[in-house]
Amino acid sequence: MKKTTFKNTIVSYTDDGQGTAIVALHGFLENKAMFDPFIPLLNKGHRIITIDLLGHGKTESMGYVHTMEENAAIVTHILNELKITKCCLVGHSMGGYVALAFADLYPEKTIGLVLLNSTAYEDNAERKLNRTRAIKAVKQNFSVFVNMAIANLFSEENRTRLSREIEWVKKEALKTPLQGVVASLEGMKIRKERTYILEKAIYPILFVLGKKDPVLLYDETIVQIKNTTVQLHTFADGHMSTIENRDELSQLLLQFLKQI
Repeated sequence: MKKTTFKNTIVSYTDDGQGTAIVALHGFLENKAMFDPFIPLLNKGHRIITIDLLGHGKTESMGYVHTMEENAAIVTHILNELKITKCCLVGHSMGGYVALAFADLYPEKTIGLVLLNSTAYEDNAERKLNRTRAIKAVKQNFSVFVNMAIANLFSEENRTRLSREIEWVKKEALKTPLQGVVASLEGMKIRKERTYILEKAIYPILFVLGKKDPVLLYDETIVQIKNTTVQLHTFADGHMSTIENRDELSQLLLQFLKQI
């Protein structure tokens, strides 16, 4: 594990392997450990960098709103420190929002994009309201909010089969400081739509969705890649493809990275 300082904020990350740089960005209430199982496979021929986003894992919080753009700036800060000029980004859920912000702000550094259970849409009015309710709920009872939020990310069929893994995710999520949770919810609530990235990008993009995703409804989410060159892979499960479909996702990423 390595650390750097960005705007007086300590940021934690890892750096493994050699070759084309792959930056993996975790989702809300997660941390960089979510990608640990993928590193031994992907670091053969690639340089894998995982980052704790603002207010998550061992990265400190920075104010009361963690925007996707601020997180993207941290990514480029780390790349500059490592003297890496270009990378492919792999982002799960909120990490996908950060990856899209990075691709928007630093197109010259972007050579590929993988969006895992994520979307280029902005929050609609209902989702913004739900985030506001979530902020209130997490302030009232942090542990109850986290336990419910994590369980609801998995498809119903997998909540028993993957009970041990779900407990691990809950345990990691409970390490997230309250400020980090609230600031990230505020940041996701105000993020901008970036479907034009999917429409105009000159590098390969892979969209990975879950047919039974309880968070991002499949039929609504898939519309944004219509008439684009974005590649789609659909799993039969929920929002947590990094766990629910770990083995298949590993092979899918290896195949995609051959295009970079």
